[in-house]
Amino acid sequence: MADPHPLFDDTSAAGGSGAPPGRGYGAPPPAASQYPPPASFLGEPVSSLAMAYGTSLASQGRDIVDRNIDRLVPVGRLKYYFAVDTVYVGRKLGLLVFPFMHQDWQVRYQQDAPVAPRFDVNAPDLYIPVMAFITYILVAGLALGTQNRFSPDSLGLQASSALAWLIVEVLAILLSLYLVTVNTDLTTIDLVAFSGYKYVGMIVGLVSGLLFGKTGYYMVLGWCCISIFVFMIRTLRLKILSEAAAEGVLVRGAKNQLRMYLTMAIAAVQPLFMYWLTYHLIR
Repeated sequence: MADPHPLFDDTSAAGGSGAPPGRGYGAPPPAASQYPPPASFLGEPVSSLAMAYGTSLASQGRDIVDRNIDRLVPVGRLKYYFAVDTVYVGRKLGLLVFPFMHQDWQVRYQQDAPVAPRFDVNAPDLYIPVMAFITYILVAGLALGTQNRFSPDSLGLQASSALAWLIVEVLAILLSLYLVTVNTDLTTIDLVAFSGYKYVGMIVGLVSGLLFGKTGYYMVLGWCCISIFVFMIRTLRLKILSEAAAEGVLVRGAKNQLRMYLTMAIAAVQPLFMYWLTYHLIR
């Protein structure tokens, strides 16, 4: 028999006593439309303002980065040194290996600015030095591999050593130009380009050594050393001696002799580096 006086109301069924209709135990929750809308902390005006502010900050940051990069690395100037084509590369490589028959070494100008390298074979570029440097590292790895001496550490040491010597060479040339008080239009990028041309002869010498042994290496490298010496003499003398020629200074002058000695020293150090960076790769 049921208790006529229950202590608690039965709320297990929908519509039970003491509970509102539809809210008994086990009943489904009310529809979402019955809840009040959540508070919007980022309304449409605030969201638009935040987006505009973020865009402004990103634009300012990009401008700051571009200015700093352009100050440290002149990107616009670098584009000039990579303005080459296939014809220029072929002619320049031939000039580096056979510079003896070339007559006109003067760089052409247009509106007080040198023309792009693809229009003038005498203009310096960075495409050939960069590609020659990478190719030299690969050929060095091949040479070490044929002698069972290859390892990632040795290849990395070869690359870092070649790059370090290139930096030391360019810094030494800049210091020498400063001490001799040479007013020239040569830039640091020009010196990197001229110093990087020797890797072409190094590659040719290494490939000859791999194919024909030490005899082929010494013969071909010797030819390339003479070629790069002649190339550097005929190219740099127009740059370093341009001030003396413009002012009509006598060739016998002491200052002009220092400039000539500096030109010859820069040209003479190229064969030394070519031999130093390749002789240990041929056995």
